[in-house]
Amino acid sequence: MTSIINEHSHGLAPVQMRSERKRSTDIADFAAISKTEEQWRYLDVERLKGLDAGILPAFDGEISFTAPAGAAHEIVGIDHDLFGSAGTPEDRVSAAAWGAAGQIHVLRIPANFSSTEPVRLEVTGASEAPGALHVVVEAGTFAEATVVIDHRGRAVLAENIEIIAGDESKLKVVSVQDWTRDSVHVSAQFLKLGRNAQVEHIAVTLGGDTVRVTPTVAYAAPGGDVNLLGAYFATAGQHFEHRPFVDHSQPNCKSNVTYKGALQGEKAHTVWVGDVLIRKAAEGTDTYELNRNLLLTDGARADSVPNLEIETGEIEGAGHASASGRFDDEQLFYLQARGIPELDARRLVVRGFLNEVVQKIAVDDIEERLSATIEAELARSIN
Repeated sequence: MTSIINEHSHGLAPVQMRSERKRSTDIADFAAISKTEEQWRYLDVERLKGLDAGILPAFDGEISFTAPAGAAHEIVGIDHDLFGSAGTPEDRVSAAAWGAAGQIHVLRIPANFSSTEPVRLEVTGASEAPGALHVVVEAGTFAEATVVIDHRGRAVLAENIEIIAGDESKLKVVSVQDWTRDSVHVSAQFLKLGRNAQVEHIAVTLGGDTVRVTPTVAYAAPGGDVNLLGAYFATAGQHFEHRPFVDHSQPNCKSNVTYKGALQGEKAHTVWVGDVLIRKAAEGTDTYELNRNLLLTDGARADSVPNLEIETGEIEGAGHASASGRFDDEQLFYLQARGIPELDARRLVVRGFLNEVVQKIAVDDIEERLSATIEAELARSIN
């Protein structure tokens, strides 16, 4: 039986307000993971394969960097002034990775930098041993760049990524989770926007056994504009979880969140929890969040929970929506009426559904690879 879970916070039992959630770099401040905690209620701790442990070694896979002239990659110690400048862990796994950091990978995009060629960091795992990684992306004032962080191979990885967008910068960050089927990846990604900074963050999750990505947005000054996009495709037995959080604390800032996912196979499970907090000082905020899920077979489950917490009425707009369901019969009829066989029509619908997000990556080889992965999954399931 297909499961469609489409929850709103309205009318549910009282829960902890998003603004009250604990933040700490010390794992001792976080209790053992339990489903009684809202942020872990959908995930069995056994799926983490030890990433919640108090001690984690450094990630032992390969990390490679390529970029146009001007951008740079350096490995520095945790005494560096960028370490911890974009956010603070809000859960036990993130804190464990924070405490394990002996060094950090810094991607520097200097002020006034501009290039159509992306900055790339490839993270390739080759082990099932738990490990931790810390990455910082810094874009200077008036910089314009695309950064691709590409996760591949086999890994059990706890990761923190800090993304700092300087004043008036325009930054696109693409986080690709394309792991082997037995991998586990828990990634806390902290975004901090300077004055009038524009950031587009795209999370694409296609591979792994358990993947949990939690982008958190903070505004350091007025005028920030963030666009959080996500696409995911879960198959039998996979658990993909995305929890974007936008913390509006400055006036006249914007945010838009759009995540789309497809599911197929027995016990394929996706979770999307979108939190937006508009604090009292954030007058003039304009925000909207949307999640849509397409269930392709019986036995799959999608949980979708948009939450909106507002502390001031002096805003431009705020809204949210979520929807989960099967194929649109009208779309299929339209395509079949034009001579397209049902199987091909279904593939076209799913491909178009996800590619609306994937094509916004605007990096040809990444788009082509991800589209091929989606097509391969469809070929195995839709018949």
